[in-house]
Amino acid sequence: MRRENVNNMPETSRETETVERERDRQQRDQEHQTSRNVVSVISQLADDNLTLVRNISTGLAVAGVIVIARSIRVITKFQAASEIPARFIEGNVSLRGKVRSITERGIEVEHVPIYLPIISPLLSKHRDASTSPLLVHLAGVELTPEGKTWLQKNLVPPQTVWLKLISREDNMLHCLVSQSRGSMWSYCMNEELLRLGLARSAPIAGLPPGSPLYWRLHKRLHRAEVKAEKKGRGLWKEEGLWERASKALKDNPLLRLMGRIFRRTRAE
Repeated sequence: MRRENVNNMPETSRETETVERERDRQQRDQEHQTSRNVVSVISQLADDNLTLVRNISTGLAVAGVIVIARSIRVITKFQAASEIPARFIEGNVSLRGKVRSITERGIEVEHVPIYLPIISPLLSKHRDASTSPLLVHLAGVELTPEGKTWLQKNLVPPQTVWLKLISREDNMLHCLVSQSRGSMWSYCMNEELLRLGLARSAPIAGLPPGSPLYWRLHKRLHRAEVKAEKKGRGLWKEEGLWERASKALKDNPLLRLMGRIFRRTRAE
């Protein structure tokens, strides 16, 4: 009996280990199946609500862009100088616009804000259809009659211009007005008029005379005026010999006296 018990004990242990391993395997399979079921359920939910998730994400993104755009006013259409934020003037921000007309008061420009495909149409629905132009003055420039004529020929509505904001006085914007020449570069109308001798440099309204910006712009415009003076362009053009001689003769007192005597003699 003792020998049989000794021989049976190892067999009982092996059977127990086999049963435990089988139980562990079944438990692992069961856990694995449960995990797979959870993943499948989550994936199915994501697939079923993918459109909703995308719409929510898009809505949040659009709302965020609208908040940012409104905060920096990049999509706002300005219809008066008073509507432009002070930080735009202080930062010398450039605005894009279309020329409406050239008047005695200045250049009328319709502001064209930055266009965002989704947001701009939404905001434009809430705006009045009528628009008012901005009144723009060429900063640091005093036009001659010839300069005004040149400006009317070269700024024909609805050409696009860029307005670099310099200062603001009531409803007037003092700007550097630039126009594109081709796709690569543009030129400043303020400098061009001075360079052609069709304007004189003038104090820059709205800026303190001692400010760094004032002197930087003054030097830039004065440099263009000096070029016109050196080359004798426009109002700096020198009179020819015949023109100077004719003017000298007309201004001579003796010749004027002789002319009056001659006319009186002929009348008698």
